[in-house]
Amino acid sequence: MKFFLDTADLAEIEEAASWGAIAGVTTNPTLYAKIGGKLSDFHNHIKRICELVDGPVSAESVAMERNEIVRDGLELAAIAPNVVVKVPTMVEGLAATKELAAHGVPVNMTLCFSVPQALLAARAGARYISPFIGRFDDISDDGLAQVESIVEALGNYDFSESTVNGERIEVIAASVRSAHHVTQCALMGADIATVPVGVLKKMVQHPLTDAGLESFMKDWEKVQ
Repeated sequence: MKFFLDTADLAEIEEAASWGAIAGVTTNPTLYAKIGGKLSDFHNHIKRICELVDGPVSAESVAMERNEIVRDGLELAAIAPNVVVKVPTMVEGLAATKELAAHGVPVNMTLCFSVPQALLAARAGARYISPFIGRFDDISDDGLAQVESIVEALGNYDFSESTVNGERIEVIAASVRSAHHVTQCALMGADIATVPVGVLKKMVQHPLTDAGLESFMKDWEKVQ
C-alpha cells in the first residue's frame, strides 16, 4: 500500500516527505481553506506542493458544469506534470473525466460512496477512485465495507482501455481517521490510503515500541 498525505499544509508535507513515507498528496477546498489559502494563490500553492513531492498531487476543480471542469482541469494539469485533477462523482464529473482522460490528464474521482459510482468512474477514464470511509462512520454506516466492495468489484474487470496511457486504476481509501482504518484497507487490498498527518503519526506509534525503547534507554544508562 502507498500513502498519500491529505493536506494542503506545506510544512506537514515537507516533514512527512522527510520520513520517506509518502508517495503523493491529496488536497481539497476544505483543506486549502483550513490553512488560510487565497484563491489568487491557489495555483502557486499547488506548484509548491508539487515541488515537495515526486508523486501525484491531487488538486480539485470546484466547477459544477462539465465544460468548466474540463477548463479547470487543463489549467491545473499545466501547473506541473504530477498534478492529478480531482473531480466529484456526478454526471457532469463523469463527462468531464472522459474528456480530460482523452486529453491525457489523470483524474482522481472523489466523493465516491458506492460500487456503481466506482464502476462508472472507472469506465469514464478515472485514474484514481477515492471512496470515503469516515463520512460513512458519521452516519453510523460501515465505510470499510464499502471500500472493500469497491476494491473487489474493480478487480473483477480490466479498465486499462479507459485510463490515461492504459494505466491500472488505483483505489485511494479516503476520509481515513485512524490507524485501524489503514490496517483494514491494506488487508482488503486498497492501493493507496490518503491520511492526515495526525493519522500518519499514529501509524508509527505502538505502546510496546514505547515500552521497549524506555527499557533500552534505562539499560543503556546502567552501561554509562
